Parts: sequence; structure tokens; C-alpha cells
Amino acid sequence: MQLLHSLCRIAAPAGNEAPLAQFVLEYVRRHQASWQHQPRAILHENMQDCLVLVFGQPRTAVFAHLDSIGFTVRYGRQLVRIGGPQAEAGYRLVGKDSQGEIDCTLTVDEETGELGYSFPREIERGTELTFFCDFRETETTVQSCYLDNRLGVWNALRLCETLENGVIAFSCWEEHGGGSVAYLAKYIYETYGVRQALISDITWVTEGVPAGQGCAISLRDSLIPRRAYVNRIRAIAAASGIAHQLEVEGSGGSDAKELQHAAAPWDWCFVGAPEDYVHSPDELVDKRDIASMLALYQVLMREL
Repeated sequence: MQLLHSLCRIAAPAGNEAPLAQFVLEYVRRHQASWQHQPRAILHENMQDCLVLVFGQPRTAVFAHLDSIGFTVRYGRQLVRIGGPQAEAGYRLVGKDSQGEIDCTLTVDEETGELGYSFPREIERGTELTFFCDFRETETTVQSCYLDNRLGVWNALRLCETLENGVIAFSCWEEHGGGSVAYLAKYIYETYGVRQALISDITWVTEGVPAGQGCAISLRDSLIPRRAYVNRIRAIAAASGIAHQLEVEGSGGSDAKELQHAAAPWDWCFVGAPEDYVHSPDELVDKRDIASMLALYQVLMREL
């Protein structure tokens, strides 16, 4: 879990993924020699802050978004959400502006619901604030801010250790409107002919998807993937014997939305561990679901 801890501590709200992209790029450069197979392409600077790793003769792409939710300092002591973070008075927020490090407290106006901060001085407008990382690990769980989607990134990096054929795409802006997957998908499809994808992201603990019973294969959220492709994934998962659950939701979304709307015949399926306390500083995931997620991705990338 040391890698996951390191990923969670890096501030990378949507629009400012560069620090995490650089960490991932350096991680790949340091560790790829020990992987079973070497990626033959690492793209970074010519695709903004996204990264693409290509292994062997790829048939399937894995998309994992680098960005997280957060807050932007507006005027005076006002804050504006980045994505959809939970906002409770007293949350500890951190950041940095030209005057130095910031460690402040989130405030919520009881009458208007307007968000602000408590800090001895005014913070420069445009400064990004993120949840303070309090990483907690027990024998059975991990708990921290930004497991969504640092855990998806962790899964993708661990998958690289054994991956023979496939594409790993680290995307940006997913939490706040998307945009990067459109050009990543175009490049991957036109260059390698790949048109099927897995979304390495984190979903919700619900009444139908409890913690500890395996990662979730999503049959739908606000979008509906092609049933024939999802059925292939379900068959592979069932034959593998790896614990997993089936998810059906009517809301929510992921990097898949840009694949669904792409001008190419992309198939996609969301496969990810469920978490509790979503978009808060206390996101909680069961380690059994983390293990299930990685094991299932390893099988799917061999079989699809």
C-alpha cells in the first residue's frame, strides 16, 4: 500500500494533473525494467498531462483518470467546487500560493450554503485547495481522500507488472467535465486499431454492492455499454472464479462517456472496487475488493 499512499498524497485536482502525471512517468521509468514486458511507447508532453503506455500487440485499452475533486479560491474567502466534493464545515484543506503553504478549514454558510475557508490571511484567487491526506490502513481496509481515483491509477500501474498486450491510458479532467479521453481514444484507435476498453475507476458501496464481496462489473450507470461486450466480460469473470459483483445504477459516469460518444466503435465496461464515503476525505475501500480488482484486470487483459 506504500505506492497507493504516495499517490493519495499528491495534489492533482482536475486541470492541474501535472504533478501526478510526472510522478507516474517517473515511476514507470524507474520500475519498467522489472516488468515482465516492456511498453514501447510513453507519451506525455505532446498529450498535455496524459500518459499512454503500449504493450505488445494491444487489443484492449485501460483508462484510469489522474485527477481528483477539490476547490478553487474565488474572491475574498469564497470557494468554488472542482467536480463534486463533499463539503462539510471543518474539513481540513491544503494548498500553496505565492505567499506560502496553506493549511486551512472549510466553512459552510448555514443560510446560503456558500463555501469558504478559515485562514489567517486571504488566499490568492485561483489557488487550488484539496483535502488533507490522512491515510489510514488496517488489516482489512484502506481509508484516505482521493482513493477515487488513485486506486484506479494504482491498479493500472500494478497491472503493468505482468501485462503482455494492451494499452494503459492515464487521462485528465474526468471529475470536471472530461475532455482528454476524446483525443486519447482517437490516437489509440487510429494508431493501434484498439476499440475495446476497461475503465479502471472506483464506484460506490450501495445496497446492492456491499464492501468485501469483490470488485463491481457495471452493467450500466447514466450510460449503457453494449451488452454483447459486457457479456463477454461477465463470462470471463465467472470462469476465473475471482470474486466480483454486478452493478446497476441510473446515475454517475466515468471516462466511458467520451468513448460512448466517440466517432469510432468503442466498446467499454466499468470494472472497479466499491468505496464508502465517496468524494470525502474519508473514502474507504476493503482490501479484498482491491485484490479482486487487480486479479480480474489481469485475467481480462489476457482473455479479451
